[in-house]
Amino acid sequence: MIVCATSEVDRTTPRTVGLGQVSWEELVRKVASPQAPETRLATQFAFDSRYSKKSQQAYDYAVKSFVPGRSVMGCAADLTRRIFEEFEYDPQATQVSTPTLAVLEGRRGVCQDFAHVQIACLRSMGIPCRYVSGYLLTHAPAGKAKLVGSDASHAWVSVYMGQGTWVDFDPTNNIIPSIEHITIGWGRDYGDVCPIQGVLIGGGATNLTVSVDVRHLDPLTSTGNRQGNSPNNTESPKN
Repeated sequence: MIVCATSEVDRTTPRTVGLGQVSWEELVRKVASPQAPETRLATQFAFDSRYSKKSQQAYDYAVKSFVPGRSVMGCAADLTRRIFEEFEYDPQATQVSTPTLAVLEGRRGVCQDFAHVQIACLRSMGIPCRYVSGYLLTHAPAGKAKLVGSDASHAWVSVYMGQGTWVDFDPTNNIIPSIEHITIGWGRDYGDVCPIQGVLIGGGATNLTVSVDVRHLDPLTSTGNRQGNSPNNTESPKN
């Protein structure tokens, strides 16, 4: 069975200046008793989900970033930095079913794990946040050509800033995603946005392989879009 998807997407730099300046305490109060329609909609991302649950351990880890009076943007950025610096990227350390608490304790995992940890931390503090799944454009080392299919599926988070606005954060790379992050979907956690589900019935052994290629398109030769992605196969169930 082969699953192949090709897309051309037009990306613009997301606006972040001036967002999330409200203090985190004020936002938590508004989320706890939402009056505005957009905040009521955001509260669906403040509850526990299958892969990312609030906990005392997540709260204890997050609270160091939540200095009294600090803006939501400042808290989210500092938490992103800490996860980047204090967790080690290790594809062999976890499976798709590894609990978030185990990742938090072991400080090892992959982008999916780091996103779930950050979500658990933010929700434990009362901040709505979403799991984002997509693709990431990578760059070849200096002097070398980029290998086709060398890009990968990726996961990051989107944090509610109030007034219906959201800002994305990538704890795996400690950045605010821009045009090189291509969003495919978002939800409460990975379970809401996994690219393919179901049961394959057949004989013999199976082996999943994945190849993703993300590349810039020449605006003069494309159909009007300036950036595209062309995954050769579906992403694996473990980001």
